[in-house]
This record gives sequence, C-alpha cells and structure tokens, in this order.
Amino acid sequence: MVFSYYPGCTLKSKATELDRYARLSASALGFELEEIENWQCCGGVYPMAKDEIATKLSSIRALNDAKMHGQDLLTLCSACHNVIKQVNNDMQTNEDIRTRANNYLQLDEPYLGETKVVHYLEVLRDTIGFEELKKKVVNPLKGKKIAAYYGCLLLRPGSVLKMDDPENPKIMEDLIKALGATPVVYPMRNECCGGYLSLDDKEAVAKRREKVVQSAAEFGCDCMITACPLCMYNLKKNEDQIPVYYFTELLAEALGVKE
Repeated sequence: MVFSYYPGCTLKSKATELDRYARLSASALGFELEEIENWQCCGGVYPMAKDEIATKLSSIRALNDAKMHGQDLLTLCSACHNVIKQVNNDMQTNEDIRTRANNYLQLDEPYLGETKVVHYLEVLRDTIGFEELKKKVVNPLKGKKIAAYYGCLLLRPGSVLKMDDPENPKIMEDLIKALGATPVVYPMRNECCGGYLSLDDKEAVAKRREKVVQSAAEFGCDCMITACPLCMYNLKKNEDQIPVYYFTELLAEALGVKE
C-alpha cells in the first residue's frame, strides 16, 4: 500500500518529529509514504479570493503528481492538508479556477480534481482501522490521560475537509484509545490557538493559548497531542504546565519503533 506523500516545509525544519515518527509508524503498519519529488510550499494559508490562482499552483502540481502515479495524496501537517484539500475542491467544483489553472500549468492532460486527498489520521482510521492498529501495539500507553488538540485547520470547513464532525470530533480520541491510553475530552479542543497571529499580536495569541491549555488541564490530562506544527509552536510555550507531543510520536512509542 503506497501513498504519494506531501510533507510540507515545516516537517523538514521545525517539525521533523512529526515526519520522522510518521514514517517509522507507517513501516510498522505496512504502508509506504512515497515523497513527491520537487514538491513546493503550499503557501500555508488557503487563498480566499476567487480570482487568486498563482498561490494555488503548487498544490495542483502535487495533486497532479499523485494522479500521474495513480495514488492517493497523503498529508500530515494540518495547514498543508487544509490548503491542498480546499484547492482540490476548487479544481473539482469551480470551472473558472480549473480552466485558468490548467491554462497556466500546461500539463500533459488537464487536472480536474481526480486525486483523493487523505490525512494520516484518516489512513489510520479508514485504511488500517483502529481495531487492527490495537493489534499492532506492543507498548500500550496504559494509565496515560491524553488530550487531543485539533485546532482550526484540521476540521474546517467541514463541508470540504470531511474528516470528522467539526463541532464534536473523535478521530484522535479513538486513536488514543487504540494506543491503550485514556482520551480527555475538553471544551477547547477544536478552538483556535491564535496561530496565524503569532507574529502580529502575541498578547492575543497568549490569551488563546492559555485558554486551550487551562481547559485541558482542568479536565485532568497528563499531556496533549496535535497534528499541527503551528499549534505545537504555540502550545509548547505553556509546556511547563502540560507536555505537548505530535500524535505520531506517541503512535511510534506504542508501536515500539520510537528511538
């Protein structure tokens, strides 16, 4: 089982643990991440302007590469997943964007949104299956109370991303259960940490971050997990209160492949 893999910029710099443990865990679970050659930055933010084409082209190139290989496109970073999946939706549903993008790219054949975009978490749930994952666990995380932090980008807009219920998600809680730990459900798990204000308004970010961490702490968690490098950057500033990990790190630990 092979997936075209789009890592994104941050997984090659600040979020190497998210990438490394994803690769180790994939090998342990029997699927392969085939990194796209010459991928380009997705831009990190989905452009809302309907006449904006240039910032969508790198995503379309990645999507088309996966199409040419006959593979689903797997993403890991929440921001990359959000951007690429929304751009793919544009190519499926917006004739004007589709036409202008293809006219610019001059591909061998037009890209029409044929590629299926999946997040690593969706592969664990829908392809491997959490019940099967349980059987692969060699170091169950018994006794750990883990709070999943979704943030904004993994779930919204729900009509396009379709990963889980944006108001009451459970995909990461089900993963936590499969790893042998206890999920902690808390009110702020799918609220914004203020990520995109990190450089512009640090005070506002600090308030948002504090609300998230305090909410998780009040419900008795031992640690938090996330899939988003920007969320990790913010949440780690409160790590004296609660340790924060990428979900792939605890997955690798439970599968016995963490260094």
